[in-house]
Amino acid sequence: MLSVTFRLQRSPLSAPVRYGELSRVLDVTEGGRVPLADARAAVLSLRRGKGMVLDPADPDTRSAGSFFTNPVISAARYADLQAKVAAEAGGEVRIPHWPEPDGQVKVSAAWLIERAGFSRGFALAADPAGARVSGKHTLALTNPGQASTAGLIRLARQIRAGVAGAFGIELVAEPVLVGVAL
Repeated sequence: MLSVTFRLQRSPLSAPVRYGELSRVLDVTEGGRVPLADARAAVLSLRRGKGMVLDPADPDTRSAGSFFTNPVISAARYADLQAKVAAEAGGEVRIPHWPEPDGQVKVSAAWLIERAGFSRGFALAADPAGARVSGKHTLALTNPGQASTAGLIRLARQIRAGVAGAFGIELVAEPVLVGVAL
């Protein structure tokens, strides 16, 4: 037997805002709280802008959400990667990143994907009606209506291989894959 107990607290305020993009939209410092309705509206707006709120008229919303997790690498590896990217660009380029409590660095998978050549709307040439990168957010792999599981996996594998080849970082799928592997 399985049981779950929830302990909920009534409050007109949100939980502490810990997501940087959300805190900027709400104009509150990270850890601050805002009226619950404001937090809900801001989250839905951010998610809608990334195609992460279901809309039958928008094929970019037919996804499992973010397909790859943001990789976490050592601070030394991040510094090397940052130096390599800046040198190749011939100037200062800032890789979006966030420090982790253990001293490691989380790097933007979306940035890596885009810089490895997989722009918004990218589809495999052999399967142009199949799975594609969302036109709104490069972390989402979408089904415009004709995609197969095999096509989605081919696309994910190509993206993962492209990022590994360009940056030496292997992306990890965020959804749990059942019966298939990258």
